[in-house]
Amino acid sequence: MPKLCDGFCALYLYGMSTAPLAERLRPTSLDTYIGQRHLVGESGVIRRAIEAGVLPSIIFWGPPGVGKTTLANIIANQLKRPFYALSAINSGVKDVREVIDKAKSQSFFGTNQPVLFIDEIHRFSKAQQDSLLGAVEKGTVTLIGATTENPSFEVISALLSRCQVYILESLGKDDLVQLLHDALERDELLKQKRVVIEEYEALLRLSGGDARKLLNVFELVINAIGGDPVIITNDDVLKHVQQNMARYDKTGEQHYDIISAFIKSIRGSDPNAGVYWLARMLAGGEDPLFIARRLLILASEDVGNANPNALLLANNCFQAVHTIGMPEARIILAQTVTYLASSPKSNASYMAINEAMALVADTGDLPVPLHLRNAPTKLMKEIGYGRDYDYSHSHAGNFGQQEYLPGSLENHKLYEPGNSARENELRAYLRKCWGDKYNY
Repeated sequence: MPKLCDGFCALYLYGMSTAPLAERLRPTSLDTYIGQRHLVGESGVIRRAIEAGVLPSIIFWGPPGVGKTTLANIIANQLKRPFYALSAINSGVKDVREVIDKAKSQSFFGTNQPVLFIDEIHRFSKAQQDSLLGAVEKGTVTLIGATTENPSFEVISALLSRCQVYILESLGKDDLVQLLHDALERDELLKQKRVVIEEYEALLRLSGGDARKLLNVFELVINAIGGDPVIITNDDVLKHVQQNMARYDKTGEQHYDIISAFIKSIRGSDPNAGVYWLARMLAGGEDPLFIARRLLILASEDVGNANPNALLLANNCFQAVHTIGMPEARIILAQTVTYLASSPKSNASYMAINEAMALVADTGDLPVPLHLRNAPTKLMKEIGYGRDYDYSHSHAGNFGQQEYLPGSLENHKLYEPGNSARENELRAYLRKCWGDKYNY
């Protein structure tokens, strides 16, 4: 019997060893789930939904490795619902319809409403997303979609309006450290070793807040160091991991470093560096739409009214990249990068909205002046709504001076044009209109 048990245990451990540490430690309940306390804590909306047994369709939005897939599994398990999982990378309309047909057939046997989990739902085309609408609206399935991209851009509005969007955050230091300790205490393979973590910084930095990446790096380092005990230091982690890291990890630390260098090069008017970092991202497999979206933001944030055409070109770039795809999209991206980098720069609009948001936070909901209010009813007109409003087009030059800010903010200037040729024209026009009011 001891030999049989030993053999069985060896087979059991061998089977576990074929799965990565992150998979072996995947939580199966909210009690073992780490992070996202705003969703799964005592008063978290997901925990309350599970306890109430009422679950809406959901879009989980967050970076890789924060527990989107795991949380979807836990929800289905705890609600005892059938669970279907599809990946948008290799699934199509046919796969979606097959799952919906299965869900419909199950409903005849009184089973709970199935959960359909779609990973990377942002990769579904409009037609594929449209195929979900009827089943979600009728309650045939409860949809849980996971995306690393802003669902406002990547999920069709009709589907988005039928789902609750919950944001999952990168794991913090305490969560990541707890994850490492849990691995040493719970994993059957790691319990066979003596592991001493003397320094955590390198492990945490390389993880980028990604639980899956942290555990994969942790396992790699333990196996590479060997010995008894296994003593882990920052130097050991960097030495062993750097030998195994890809030259461009589009979900890791280098991703953020390179996109940072890319944006700063364009902001700094260096088209050569901009195109170089663009090539680095494309060669590493970065999503061209991610790059195009960042260029669209930059066109407004860093070029702005110094060259208003920049925003038009960046928007056309985004649409063209979406339509054409790689490899030809590289040409459109390169044109936009070089144009933005070669354009005069201004962050005046960016600074204006930041100051305005801070002002709103400080002053609260100030009342709209009566003369600016809409007056669709007789009563509103009688109490003064819209009275004394001066229609700008009634004046020469289509401008007449009146106050547009709340009374307590009168004469408060938020927008200061930059010193580009185009913005100097805007400043001259504003000075002509307002005189000394805003001191342009």
